[in-house]
Amino acid sequence: MKILIVGASGTIGSEVTKVLEDNNNEIIRAGRNGADVTVDHTSEESIKKMYETVGKVDAVINVSGGANFASISEMTPELNQRGIDSKLKGQINLVLLGKDYVNDGGSFTLTTGVMMDDPIPLGASAAMANGGVRSFVKAASIEMPRGIRINSVSPNIVEESWERLGGFFAGFNPVPAKRVALAYKKSVEGAQTGQNYEVY
Repeated sequence: MKILIVGASGTIGSEVTKVLEDNNNEIIRAGRNGADVTVDHTSEESIKKMYETVGKVDAVINVSGGANFASISEMTPELNQRGIDSKLKGQINLVLLGKDYVNDGGSFTLTTGVMMDDPIPLGASAAMANGGVRSFVKAASIEMPRGIRINSVSPNIVEESWERLGGFFAGFNPVPAKRVALAYKKSVEGAQTGQNYEVY
């Protein structure tokens, strides 16, 4: 398969790339830096240019996107906008602008996260975006054209990020990014659609 991975150089993205390369798939790495093709997924024009450059693919995976961490008392519309533009709208636009570039029977796999179901302090903006992506995936799955499937992966905090981010996740049991990557493999190489694969 020809697989486009947005965010392939990140902690999870690099493991997703490894696990999918094992099956001799053709991997195209997309991102802001150090990628086969450059993309800023918060920009519609950048997404369009990426798809025009890459052409037809069998699967699109997104493992990029962010949100600001702030308490509700300190959260402003401006701070919240990052989660909307990057984690929520950016991922959805990869589908809306990319559906004509995915071959019949292909797939999209987006990324949500544990915070939407297991809230943490300062995490409301990220939880909002994650929940929006999950709802979009579930609803979009019933009307995707040409047999295209769509799923999302909801990872727990990963071991590789624990030293940097563990302070936000008191009492959580981190998981290895390699195990999270298997959920993306299931989405791409399996047959299910409309799922949110939780990796806890």
